[in-house]
Amino acid sequence: MTVHVERDGAVTTVTIDRPARRNAVDGPTAAALADAFRAFDADDEAAVAVLHGAGGTFCAGADLTAVATPEANRTEPDGDGPMGPTRMRLSKPVIAAVAGHAVAGGLELALWCDLRVADETAVFGVFCRRWGVPLIDGGTVRLPRLIGTSRAMDLVLTGRAVDAAEAHAIGLANRVVPAGEALVAAQILARDLAAFPQVCLRGDRASVLHQEGLDEQAALAAEFARGRAALDAETVAGAARFASGEGRHGKFGEA
Repeated sequence: MTVHVERDGAVTTVTIDRPARRNAVDGPTAAALADAFRAFDADDEAAVAVLHGAGGTFCAGADLTAVATPEANRTEPDGDGPMGPTRMRLSKPVIAAVAGHAVAGGLELALWCDLRVADETAVFGVFCRRWGVPLIDGGTVRLPRLIGTSRAMDLVLTGRAVDAAEAHAIGLANRVVPAGEALVAAQILARDLAAFPQVCLRGDRASVLHQEGLDEQAALAAEFARGRAALDAETVAGAARFASGEGRHGKFGEA
């Protein structure tokens, strides 16, 4: 097995386990990743997923040694992406726990996630620039949307390495933690997210993702339509908890 899935309460952890290949993803591994995230999205008891790589490397991209072999990544225009789940839009958040290299297709997997927790060893980059391997798992779409066109163009054209500090400064990494702590920090963050009212959290997340390309009025209307579900399901109970004294003075999870 090159992909392992563990669930701890509402948090699902998906691990790419090919350390000898620096967690490079071949066709079977991509299929296993896609299946793992389909199962996560369909699991009513799972709220947040964490994606990371075994052995201190997030993912070195597609496994180029598998090209033109039966183990090659699929490159059809429909269905799963070459790296697996990169064409999916899940209903629940995924957090990347990045240690070591998240490069080429590994960068694209990290960009597919909602949040990125990087440790101090993390290195991001379009390293496939050197080999004539294109970004076809969302890299040219998600990277400029996250960090802006100018910065994205720099990374895409040069293929240069971006360390954890720069990644945080430009908005590519959401959190930076000490070396070796990315997975634990991502799982703690996942549990925090899982503790919130989920109809509201998922509705707001969906609104953020779907507003791309909409004009302001259409985006506002879509936001309100999604918000109705939370108003109906969770807001009255949440307001009653607040009125009873919970969460005053900006405190989360305490009265």
